[in-house]
Amino acid sequence: MPTLEGLRRQIDTATDLSSVVTTMKTLAAVSIHQYERAVEALADYNRTVEMGFQIMLMGEPFQVEAGDTAGRTAAIVFGSDQGMCGQFNEEIVSFVNTQARQPRAKPRWMVLAVGGRAEGQLLDAGFSVDDTYDVPTSVSDITNFVQQMLPRIERLRADADLSRLYVFYNRRTSASSFEPRRIQLLPMDPKRLRRWRDEPWRSPSLPMFVSERRGLLSRLVQHYLFVSLFRACAESLASENASRIAAMQAAEKNIEERLDELRGSFNHLRQSAITEELLDVVTGFEALSKQRRKRSPSRPTKRSRSSTTRRQ
Repeated sequence: MPTLEGLRRQIDTATDLSSVVTTMKTLAAVSIHQYERAVEALADYNRTVEMGFQIMLMGEPFQVEAGDTAGRTAAIVFGSDQGMCGQFNEEIVSFVNTQARQPRAKPRWMVLAVGGRAEGQLLDAGFSVDDTYDVPTSVSDITNFVQQMLPRIERLRADADLSRLYVFYNRRTSASSFEPRRIQLLPMDPKRLRRWRDEPWRSPSLPMFVSERRGLLSRLVQHYLFVSLFRACAESLASENASRIAAMQAAEKNIEERLDELRGSFNHLRQSAITEELLDVVTGFEALSKQRRKRSPSRPTKRSRSSTTRRQ
């Protein structure tokens, strides 16, 4: 049976845990804002890259090809290194598993996992993870991570006969929810390239370039990959924190319910203890009163003594 001291310790522990959960919710909300601002800051950079592709493609008989589909397929899967984020990793790995088992999908994908927990989920799903990377923990770390990934992608294209590259990540849809998403980095989407080629130039100044076309196009592809990977990573981190907020809200609710139970039990037990103490006091008082009555001799009253005196 629980004691008052034991219940008090449990209440203190649950209260401390509630404070930790509240702090984690606050930090997650701040992190979401930080990563969303980083994504918004990419808008001008991304527009500049798109204008570069437009300049490369317009006014020339440049053919937009879908690329060779006979090579291997690689997938970069963004997950998490930390726990307490609900079904974040399970959702994205389930989505990857569904995409990899489609009839058009090629067997034996090369999988690059971002996050140790994502790696574990991928291995449990039957994938062979070729490499694992730590999840960035800040905006500056995202830049370093993407700069580390770009040479890796180039080596895959050169040495592993890479023809398709997908990126899988969770994208935030509301304050505490997300949905899995897939984007194709290589080959670049032909529809998008045709749209850039056919889009009218909006400046009165005619565009021009002096570098060799193929080399400049290769550098633009590098910038395109940088923007796409940076955005995917930042949105994945925002989604991770959104999932963490949802998990913390559920934990907060459970803690409050547990605290209500503990406080109710504590108050009930304390009231029972007070009642028992009062009963002990009353019982002891009655016992002492009986003992005193038994020990005290019977004495005549004042009226009885007066009657006796008159008769004498």
